[in-house]
Amino acid sequence: MSFSEKLQLIRKERGLSQEGLAEVIGVSRQAVAKWELGQSYPDIDKLIQLSNMFKISIDKLVKDCEEGCSTSEKDSKQLAIDNEIINFLIKAKKATYAGKGAEVLPSRPNSHDFQYIEGDLKYIDTYLGGEKFAGEEALWKNNIPFWSMNYIGRIVDEGFSGDFLKEALLLVPKEYPYRGPMVYQNGEYKYHCIINGEYEWFQGYEEIFYNNKKVYECMFHGGFIK
Repeated sequence: MSFSEKLQLIRKERGLSQEGLAEVIGVSRQAVAKWELGQSYPDIDKLIQLSNMFKISIDKLVKDCEEGCSTSEKDSKQLAIDNEIINFLIKAKKATYAGKGAEVLPSRPNSHDFQYIEGDLKYIDTYLGGEKFAGEEALWKNNIPFWSMNYIGRIVDEGFSGDFLKEALLLVPKEYPYRGPMVYQNGEYKYHCIINGEYEWFQGYEEIFYNNKKVYECMFHGGFIK
């Protein structure tokens, strides 16, 4: 399978349009179209971005292989992650803040807290503030914490919609179970999310544009704890 064929296959598997992929990596839609037609080739900087985004080595991305070859690559730590935990995290996110779930009793003065429990797994999200906010999401198994993500964000201009943010966060992808999808748009609102790293150690940035003007931003990072 050639690079152009693999790029098109992986892009579609991730639910991205050519325009969406182009926005994330900072090129024109026409450039992505030419890559997928085999008419041109991305430079090394763009190959690195594609490699990081799709969690596949540059070698595997550009090297020709048979039809049966895999288009995904994960290191030993990533392979060890229990699929049940990822599914639980996604369900918890959708059932709490993003899904407009009810808050539980605050754990700190004036904090906003959400909780989701299933079997021996527990999820807690707690944050402070409103227009400018900071918080933490964490996971426990048998009451032992093993994963956490911290975030801090702010509204930067008029036009921000909390409902649109929650709408985007409800689309949290399994490949990147932290915030929302790489690109999401509804009307004049557009959401972007960039991720670096893996589940065990990662950082990211999300932003919302309204009428092409940035109205919100949030930084986050996290990983395994013990």
